[in-house]
Amino acid sequence: MNQLVGKVAVITGGGGGIGGATSRRFVEEGAKVAVLDKDSAAAQTIADELTGAGGQSLALGIDVTDLGGLKQGLLEIEKVLGGVDILVNNAGWDLFRPFLKTDPEFWRKIIDINLIGALNMHHVVLPGMVERGYGRVVSVSSDAGRVGSSGESVYAACKAGLIGFAKTLAREHARHGITFNVVCPGPTDTALFASYAEGAGDPEKLRQAMQRAIPMGRIGKPEDLPGAISFLASDDAAYVTGQVISVSGGLTMNG
Repeated sequence: MNQLVGKVAVITGGGGGIGGATSRRFVEEGAKVAVLDKDSAAAQTIADELTGAGGQSLALGIDVTDLGGLKQGLLEIEKVLGGVDILVNNAGWDLFRPFLKTDPEFWRKIIDINLIGALNMHHVVLPGMVERGYGRVVSVSSDAGRVGSSGESVYAACKAGLIGFAKTLAREHARHGITFNVVCPGPTDTALFASYAEGAGDPEKLRQAMQRAIPMGRIGKPEDLPGAISFLASDDAAYVTGQVISVSGGLTMNG
């Protein structure tokens, strides 16, 4: 515990299931947390909860696809909390849809949120990390990006791209004292999963099929993710960079 004392962390999608659970864990570990979410009310709810628990937190209602808004948001974070030490790229969106039933408008929405949004965050936050010679970046990808997933072709492509992007930046910025690692959830019981499952036509049948495929026999919970994320964000992982870990109940086992 208390591995993140004094660190300033930005968590995108911080008002959602995994983002909210991670925000809580980071405050427990002593971090100051900027909760960034397109849904400003959700971000404020989490930030108020963190403040009520004795933590330092700031809510930012910003869409990760809005580069200008993110630049302004960084100025506010630095003014209120300080320079950013940790970035958790968690914002994402998906909908179950076979590739041949998609169109370019759908592709652009998926790519903008799941890949361009993360690129925007890196571009905004990285210069300060380089200048200070310290940083921890943890990107939340997906097992879909490691092994593919039916009905998630463009989403899987984005998440695979996020893995390649993290590995490349890990090489480019190792000398700057910045690490880049990736956590890949399997199916996790969040609002995003519910939205994705609705597109399948029979959400309960899809859920049951996924449960049967997971060796541990259950869909993941948001609380299953913060442990891995907080470890990679801590100095215990100072010599860990360019790595990918699945948190999926054994659904994906990569050596």
